[in-house]
Amino acid sequence: MNAETLSLKNRVSEAEWHTRVQLAALYRLSALYGWDDFLYTHISARVPGPDPHFLLNPYGLWFEEVTASSLVKVDLDGQVIDGHWGINQAGYVIHSALHAAREDAHFIAHFHTDDGMAASSQRCGLLPLNQRALTAIPDLAYHDYEGIALHLDERERLVEDLGPRHQMLLRNHGTLAIGRSAAQVWSRIYQLEKACSAQVRALAAGEDAVLLAPEAAQATVARQVAGRGDAPGPSARAHDDLLWQAIWRKVQRHSPGCDT
Repeated sequence: MNAETLSLKNRVSEAEWHTRVQLAALYRLSALYGWDDFLYTHISARVPGPDPHFLLNPYGLWFEEVTASSLVKVDLDGQVIDGHWGINQAGYVIHSALHAAREDAHFIAHFHTDDGMAASSQRCGLLPLNQRALTAIPDLAYHDYEGIALHLDERERLVEDLGPRHQMLLRNHGTLAIGRSAAQVWSRIYQLEKACSAQVRALAAGEDAVLLAPEAAQATVARQVAGRGDAPGPSARAHDDLLWQAIWRKVQRHSPGCDT
């Protein structure tokens, strides 16, 4: 650990450093899946503590280069509190809106993957074609495209369109998910991205050629997903722990160094 990293680790709380490591790991994992977009798109995390601050990727680094100490801490007005890099304005607009409005938005992931953008541009939206889609649809919101997200007034509409849900297709744009933990947000964005990819492949045969899940099965899955709830109870925490351990092992094997 270099002197600069050690200085930051000693300057911030233990909880903040832990959040930084988790967020940096999510960036590395996204790169491993090919879900980064050069210097664009973003994953953010609320900084634990009383101040309304959140962490965002430094504008200029590949996802595979992000580390715990390179993350930029900003406030809800976009002012840099800690960090040597600038941030992407569109990332600030989208993430500040949801961090301010949703208490449960501890982590937010937003991607521009090829399949996520393709599905977000299909008039039909996400179809009930497979189990992944069925688990996402009851929790899925849509936000119409307004141009590059550089205008602060779009924040109100983003929040309104997301409502109480946790996943979103940004029309003609990409995917988004929020979660109480790093593991939870990864699970949600992973399922949504995979559902989009499956749909793009299935619709290659044409919409008339695909088989939608039976309505009764759709209703069953909706009840099953609702029954799991979103409260961080013992079983949910245990599931999160298993997910996080798997995430951490993969990142350490294939992209070590995010915790510096």
